[in-house]
Amino acid sequence: MNLDIKHYPGARTITLLCLFVLYAPMVVITLYSFNSLRSITRWGGFTFDWYLKAFDNPAIQSAAFNSLSIALCASTLATAIALCAAMALLRGHPFRGQTALFGLINLPLMIPEIVTAVASLVFFIAIDLSLGLGTLLIAHTVFCIPFAYLPISARLKSISRQYDEAARDLYASRWASFRHVTLPLLMPGVMAGAMLAFIVSLDDFIVANMVAGPGASTLPMTIYSMARIGFTPEINAVSSLLLATSTLFVALSWLLNRPGRDRP
Repeated sequence: MNLDIKHYPGARTITLLCLFVLYAPMVVITLYSFNSLRSITRWGGFTFDWYLKAFDNPAIQSAAFNSLSIALCASTLATAIALCAAMALLRGHPFRGQTALFGLINLPLMIPEIVTAVASLVFFIAIDLSLGLGTLLIAHTVFCIPFAYLPISARLKSISRQYDEAARDLYASRWASFRHVTLPLLMPGVMAGAMLAFIVSLDDFIVANMVAGPGASTLPMTIYSMARIGFTPEINAVSSLLLATSTLFVALSWLLNRPGRDRP
């Protein structure tokens, strides 16, 4: 059965309409971030002034530093945990509860983010842990694990066990086989998972808003606070930079782990 979209003009029209509704607001935000007027509805000329003002804003600088620090640490920890989980589930000996563990790793992908945020907040309050950057790091690390796990597990499934077996036949230990054979072959998936986890942490608002606490504002939280006062091209500039960063990392993640790329 031929499912080529060109044979279904109605489906093609609906697809293009959905893409327009999805991406048109992003284009408008980016366009008006270069508006010389403070207005977000009337064009007055091209300028980079709002980007310069955004970089000079102390609140934005502090929030950006918090976001980048948390995203870097959370993505590193989440990727390390995801790598261990992938090796245990896909290359280790079968064990009781293996299917349940796989479901638990991917659970944050299936439940609403607000539920994860509220549950994290209740947990931190229950154990009497003060809200701040520490709780934000813990929450983001847990939340990012499945996003790092998916590219890593997909890459690992494509790597033949024969490479590891050949290394073991040459008297390599399990650690040496993993470090010199499996890990280099797995590295594109690891990098893709780390990039995906990084951008998920950087862009998160709901979990951060719940567990960050006073004085631990992230960039999405700062953008939201500024937008409540009133939209300005400065907000558009920060949003455009965040959008560009997200697009870049997601594209690099896909390029590193795309199907058919450098498969052993």
